Amino acid sequence: MSQAQNRYKADLREFQFLLFEQFGIRDILSKEPFAAWGEDEIRMVLEETYRFATEVLGPLNAVGDREKCTLIDGRVKTPTGFPEAWKKLYEAGWRNLSGSEEFGGQGAPRTLQVLVEEMFSGSNVAFMMYPGLALGAAELIDHCGTPEQRRDFSGPIYRGEWGGTMCLTEPHAGSDVGAARTTARPVGDGSYKIQGTKIYISGGDHDCADNIVHLVLARIDGAEPGTKGLSLFIVPKKMPETGVLNDVKVASIEHKMGINGSATCVMQFGEEDACLGWLVGGVPHQGMKQMFQMMNYARIGVGIQGLAIGGAAYMAALDYARDRKQGSSISAWKDPAAPRVSILEHADVRRMLLDMKSRVEGIRALIVKLSMHQDRATGLVGKNDELAAYHFGQVELLTPIVKAYASDQSFRICETAVQVHGGAGYVQDYPVEQYLRDSKIFSIYEGTNHIQALDLVGRKLGQGGGKHTQDFFADVGRFVAAHGDHAVLGGSTKHLAKAQEAVGGAAFQFLGWFKGGEMERVPLNANRFLEMMSEFAVGWLLLEGASIAHEAQQKTEAGSKDWFFYEGKKQAAIFYANNVLPDVVGKAKMLGNGDRSPLDIPAESFASL
Repeated sequence: MSQAQNRYKADLREFQFLLFEQFGIRDILSKEPFAAWGEDEIRMVLEETYRFATEVLGPLNAVGDREKCTLIDGRVKTPTGFPEAWKKLYEAGWRNLSGSEEFGGQGAPRTLQVLVEEMFSGSNVAFMMYPGLALGAAELIDHCGTPEQRRDFSGPIYRGEWGGTMCLTEPHAGSDVGAARTTARPVGDGSYKIQGTKIYISGGDHDCADNIVHLVLARIDGAEPGTKGLSLFIVPKKMPETGVLNDVKVASIEHKMGINGSATCVMQFGEEDACLGWLVGGVPHQGMKQMFQMMNYARIGVGIQGLAIGGAAYMAALDYARDRKQGSSISAWKDPAAPRVSILEHADVRRMLLDMKSRVEGIRALIVKLSMHQDRATGLVGKNDELAAYHFGQVELLTPIVKAYASDQSFRICETAVQVHGGAGYVQDYPVEQYLRDSKIFSIYEGTNHIQALDLVGRKLGQGGGKHTQDFFADVGRFVAAHGDHAVLGGSTKHLAKAQEAVGGAAFQFLGWFKGGEMERVPLNANRFLEMMSEFAVGWLLLEGASIAHEAQQKTEAGSKDWFFYEGKKQAAIFYANNVLPDVVGKAKMLGNGDRSPLDIPAESFASL
């Protein structure tokens, strides 16, 4: 495969189905705050995004993987074509599609933005790390900063003149952010001297933008220990007015398993005691609260990345299965002279492809569902605050599910895509081996998936007095009641009903552990519960989409392209209901069995070495 060859594909018909048929984006178009957006604009953006993804970003994906980033005289050099792609991205206005018009944004629905992000990340996830983090930094400062900070920092980042990062992790602390040792010493003029080391900083330096704004968690001298004592600082690489270098250095860049075109840096702040930073919003000791503004956006973004690479891997596997001829049809297995057929004709390959299709389309539906909750809430604030609160509550509940399930499944979908390719999937001639390597990081960064599971069971299930969870179950319950006797989907809906009962029972099990003081059982079982709830949610949305597809199919000419599309929606939902939802019931039984062996085994018994 040529390094400059695009291998990315996406099915825009699937995107249109989710927006216009399943989730009703027309309901929010042509009215505030999306008055400038109509159906034609949505369709045009999808088509132009796909063109940009395949013509500009896709051809650079393998280039970035092979060339990697290099550190030359303390400055990161990105792979060939990356700075030019950055310039084209911002000139075309893609980066700030849903942003505020105050800073050149177009005010598009978030629901459209997430599908744009999927195509861009699917075509080149390493490149998209740079503008993705920049947007997160700009939005945080825009939301939490002073008017001057919004003007001086958010504006240039939104415009693509500067990049941005989030700097949490330290060598000794890892995910234990409260153990951070980076210090902040007041100078007396409103600025602080920052000193410390941060690791695993994506986009810590690059040559796509002239300046980079680091958002750094640090502890002001005398602040209390733990996360409550952390403050968030704006620390630019160069001083905004003068362009003079701040005391911010790249100590090294990591040599990684994947996303090699993305520079993951070890950052040194204040090595010469000359690094200046400013409190975000001028407010001390609010660092974690402010950073969560960026982290929640980033966690949803990671879910989109997982979907994007899983979707790209599925499309690549489908293409390969259509083209690759091997073996004869099972109906002619005794005939040595029988013609070779496409491997798409073989039952196990079809099983793997339908498994990938159902997971990709279900996760995409979940992410679009979350983003529609965001958009509807935004439009309802001040008009119907009770309904807006419902939508905001669903966003809170679904965020850890989107991040964890999409990222876990991305790696597994890519693994299956390699298997479909056979030996060809293990070599660099085809893109799936890169997809597999790139996707592994998603379950690790922006809060490992175990952290997401603890967030779900420890915070989100009981948030709002448990109302968000109750609302979610009520939404699914209405679908189950309406479709239990469906002519085509009735049996599948019964699987969903059993899964709902199992997830509900498991949630009460956690409540019992909390009340009974058996706290060690919570982290032991949190991951399993998150997976159960994720599969339950995905199964629901697949079946909801299938029911809509079934109705539409009745009005569609048999054998037409749309007829086959709708049939695919139905079969994917039925497959998932028959092959995944029963596992939810099984996992609930395992959770209820109360196995303690991981807790009971002595540390010395793991190995005799």
